[in-house]
Amino acid sequence: MRASQIFIPTLKETPAEAELISHQLLLRGGFIRRLASGLYTWMPLGLRVLRKVERVVREEMDRSGAQELLMPLVQPAELWQESGRWEQYGPELLRLRDRHNRDFCMGPTHEEVISDLVRREIHSYRQLPVNFYQIQTKFRDEIRPRFGLMRGREFIMKDAYSFHMDHASLEITYQTMYEAYQRTFTRLGLNFRAVEADNGAIGGKRSHEFHVLADSGEDAIVSCHHCDYAANMEKAQSRPETAEAEMPLAAAQVQTPGIRSVAEQAEHLGISTAKIVKTVLVVADGKIIMLLLRGDDELNLVKAGHALNAQDVHLASSAEAVSATGAPLGFIGPKDPLLPISIMADHRAFGVANFSTGANAADLHWINLNWDRDLPRPAAADLRNVRAGDACPHCQEGRLSIRRGIEVGHVFQLGERYSKSMGITVLDETGRDATVTMGCYGIGVSRVVAAAVEQHFDDRGITWPVALAPFEVGIVAINARKSPEVAAAAQALHDRLEAQGYSVLLDDRDERPGVQFATMDLIGLPHRIVVSDKVLAQGVWEYRARRATENVLLDETQLMDTLRKEHPRG
Repeated sequence: MRASQIFIPTLKETPAEAELISHQLLLRGGFIRRLASGLYTWMPLGLRVLRKVERVVREEMDRSGAQELLMPLVQPAELWQESGRWEQYGPELLRLRDRHNRDFCMGPTHEEVISDLVRREIHSYRQLPVNFYQIQTKFRDEIRPRFGLMRGREFIMKDAYSFHMDHASLEITYQTMYEAYQRTFTRLGLNFRAVEADNGAIGGKRSHEFHVLADSGEDAIVSCHHCDYAANMEKAQSRPETAEAEMPLAAAQVQTPGIRSVAEQAEHLGISTAKIVKTVLVVADGKIIMLLLRGDDELNLVKAGHALNAQDVHLASSAEAVSATGAPLGFIGPKDPLLPISIMADHRAFGVANFSTGANAADLHWINLNWDRDLPRPAAADLRNVRAGDACPHCQEGRLSIRRGIEVGHVFQLGERYSKSMGITVLDETGRDATVTMGCYGIGVSRVVAAAVEQHFDDRGITWPVALAPFEVGIVAINARKSPEVAAAAQALHDRLEAQGYSVLLDDRDERPGVQFATMDLIGLPHRIVVSDKVLAQGVWEYRARRATENVLLDETQLMDTLRKEHPRG
């Protein structure tokens, strides 16, 4: 294709609203344009990238045995009310009414719709297992859309849903989809990691997230340097440490005027934050709970929700904390609480000897408290975020490290979360009704585009993996309008490469060479070939790989060998 025939509205300056590098470069390269907050138009160049992602995803889904369909974006409220998510999903669910005053929503996901389809169409165990997928627009009314395609309101997603007679069948499909995702992201040229994950509001039991590793990632990814253990921060665990062995000291109350934070407490008492047992008050399904952690640990609200078997867990407000404990904020502690309150401790809090904590009175803390001697041990659970250097829970030698990741895929074992609430049953081998079990598998197709840029860029622009590049080869014809020889040679090379299966962009614009080179670097094509009177006189082509720093002169055979080595053609 000729550059003069495709609309590529590049920008010299970075738009003010663009924070992430992917947002900046996709706007500057003319791949997308903003319509409104969280809404983007895919320009011709960007759409070529998006379609490449879709093609790889579709090929791997078809290879896995999943069947493609397409469900409506607009969904009736009755289905969401039936599943219990009409209110649970919250304000991200964009609700609307039609002219007959009937409630609908713009689908952020399609569990309800596919469940309704299956309960109407599938009636026998002989029709199972089955796995349906679609690649379609979704809408989530994000409160703060930001980072361009990374967190928009409208986006393209591949979502698949499988139905089974039993968990054993679900396990087989789950593993098949897991492997399909591994192949998909490998083919797309992404550096990614699959990690254990929490299912969250979508429900179910087992799940894995697939993260593109990038410093700009919103999620913390925990992994072991010695074994294959990996999990996101919400799910990650560490191996328990050996409890401190210290001679118990005499417990005492000490004056701590105005000392409220853990850091201030440690400095005032001359101890480390690890020698403090801190109190965190949370509201779990409307009930105030006291949670205890070692002073240098952070509370993981997702883990707390599981430990407390609560759907909604959030930090208590100052007023709620004081009202529930009767003690001033900053001085609340587990020893001799002034009011009855449920208490739960993180396992690591039990490993601290001679610890300090609040004394439930203004300007007063305990020091040298010890479990069992000075106060009973409450119920225990894993409540903390792991930290870099923690011991791996799966092997004896490993230590955990933490990296940043961008979630681009997620596979779930939903179990009977939706099939029970929506009455999806089939006749089993005995002729009795049996509830089916479900799996759910998503890929953020449009997010993959942005995540790839976060991983593949330099100071000149995007450096697309070849599987994602809008064109594989860029030909720069210098002064083609003035030199018929250059124009003819560039066109002939373009035609030969396309005949061999390469996608080629021929820059035939009447622009200075510097502008042409800058455009090629910005839009990130993997290979650049320069055609000029000078190189034609030498009987060679001037070639540079996008990630290279120097040009090389290649004859026709060498050029074709170089391209073929990078991108073999059948």
